[in-house]
Amino acid sequence: MKFKNYLTAIEDVSIYPLISLVLFVGFFCGVVFYVYKMKKSLADDYGQIPLK
Repeated sequence: MKFKNYLTAIEDVSIYPLISLVLFVGFFCGVVFYVYKMKKSLADDYGQIPLK
């Protein structure tokens, strides 16, 4: 049985990709907002971590 057949057996399967996309975009926007609001000194410290 192919994977496609498993998906068609699930009711309302089309909502799962939409939920995944919304979660991904929400997380991405949250990280971008966090980095944008981060203090520059803290960002510089994080940037030097691999070199310490």
